Amino acid sequence: MPPFMKLLLLLLVFAVLPVAAGAQPAPAGPPAVGVVRAERQQITQTDEFIGRIQSIGRVALVARVTAFLEKRLFVEGSEVKQGDLLYQLEQPPFQAQVDNNKANVAQLEAQHTFAEQQLARSQYLIKTPAGQQQTVDQDVSNERSLAAQVESAQITLGYTEIRAPIDGRISATEVTEGNVVSVTSGTLATLVSQDPMYVLFPVAARTGLELRDRYEAKGGFSAVVLKLRLPDGRIYGHEGKLDYVSPTVAANTDTITARGVFPNPFIPGMSENDPAPRELFDGEFVTVLQEGVQPITVLAIPRAAVLADQQGDYVYVVDAQNKAQVRRIQLGQSTPSTAVITSGLQEGELVISEGLQRARPGEVVSPGPATPPPQVAPRGASAPAEPSSNPASEPAEPSSSGSEKKP
Repeated sequence: MPPFMKLLLLLLVFAVLPVAAGAQPAPAGPPAVGVVRAERQQITQTDEFIGRIQSIGRVALVARVTAFLEKRLFVEGSEVKQGDLLYQLEQPPFQAQVDNNKANVAQLEAQHTFAEQQLARSQYLIKTPAGQQQTVDQDVSNERSLAAQVESAQITLGYTEIRAPIDGRISATEVTEGNVVSVTSGTLATLVSQDPMYVLFPVAARTGLELRDRYEAKGGFSAVVLKLRLPDGRIYGHEGKLDYVSPTVAANTDTITARGVFPNPFIPGMSENDPAPRELFDGEFVTVLQEGVQPITVLAIPRAAVLADQQGDYVYVVDAQNKAQVRRIQLGQSTPSTAVITSGLQEGELVISEGLQRARPGEVVSPGPATPPPQVAPRGASAPAEPSSNPASEPAEPSSSGSEKKP
C-alpha cells in the first residue's frame, strides 16, 4: 500500500473514534424511589366478620281448634300489629259450638254462684253443732271445679280467631280459605319481628381471645360498636351494639358465635304498606365491622410498602447513605390502605413505598417523596378542586441525616 494511503486510513480511524465514543450512553444514576416516613397515627381498630341477619321474634301461626278456614284478613308480606285479626275460622258450623259453650258458661257460672252460696252456708254451719266438716270440704271442691270449667270454656271461645301475637312482617299463607285446619295442620303462616334485628357472626376462638384481651379493660361490650356492610357494598346507616357471646366453642369450626343488635327503622319516605320498607331482612348475609369506640395510636406506613415472602413480611428502608436495606417487620391489625407495625421499624425511618421493583438490598437509590394518596370525595359531594399550581402546595421532600436526591 502506498504511504499516502496508509496516512489517509490512519486519519480516518482517528476521526471516527471520537464519534463512536460520543455515541456510548452515559452511566445511569441511582434508581428513583418514593419514600414515606414511618409515623405514629391514630386509627380505629376494625375487625370484619361474615354475619347473618336474624329476626328477634319469630312465631309460627297454627290453629288450635278443628274448623274450616273462612277468611284470611292480611296482605301477604305486609307488616301487622300485635292483636290484628289474621285468620277467621268458618262461623256457621262453629257458631253452634260457640253458642253451646256460652250456654255452658252461663250454666256453670250459675252453678258456681250456687256453690259459693252453699260454701258460705256450710262455713257458717260448721261453727254450730249442725255443721259437718265433710260438707264444707265437698262444697269447696265443687266451687273450684266449676270455676276451672268456666275459665276453660272462655278460653276455648277465643280459639275461633287467630290474631298476631307480636308486631312483625307476615309470610305468605300456607293454607288457603276453604281448607280444614286443626292442631295437626302445621304452620299457617310465619310472623317475624322487624325492629330491632339481630346479627349473628362466627368468630375464630383465637380471635375471640384477642378481642377479649383488647377490650375487656376498656369496658367490654360497651367498648366496641358494630357496623354493617350490606350485600351491595353500602355501609348501613345505623350502628349496633354487641350484646351476647356464646359460652361454647363449636367443635367442627373452632368458632364462637357473637351477636349484635341493630335498629331497623322504616326507610325514609316508606311506610309499612310498602313491599320492602326496611333495609335489613331476616336471613340476609352481611359483613360485620367491629370497631373500637376509642381510637389508638400506632406506628403505621402505607400498605403498598409491605412485601412478603416465605419468611414473612418485610419492607425496604433507606439508610443514611441512601442505600436500600431489607427490614423484617411484624404487622398488627391493618387495613387495606394502612399497615400497622408492631415491631421491626422505628418511628421516623424512611420506607420505600413506590418503585419497589427498582430497589435492591445494599444498593444506592435516589429517594423522593411518594405520591400522596388521592382524596376521595364522599358520596354526593362536589368534585374536588383542581390542584393548585402554587409551589408551596407541593409535598415537602423528606429529610434524614444522610444526603438525599430528589428523583
